[in-house]
Amino acid sequence: MGVRLPAAIAKTANLHLNQKVCLNAEKGKVVISPVINQFDSLSERLTKFDISVCGGEVMQTDEFIGSEKI
Repeated sequence: MGVRLPAAIAKTANLHLNQKVCLNAEKGKVVISPVINQFDSLSERLTKFDISVCGGEVMQTDEFIGSEKI
């Protein structure tokens, strides 16, 4: 079974596409709440890593910009 929420309700509840949620039944009602503090595994984090955005030797230079010169 799938559940589809109107965009206005999802926005008000701070839910977004593909977000993990928890479903509970409480007093005859279904409660949908976001999964909070769900940490990605190392392999999931590495899959999302984009070297063009985050990586490489971006600061590689012979120029000194502060007091780091030894």
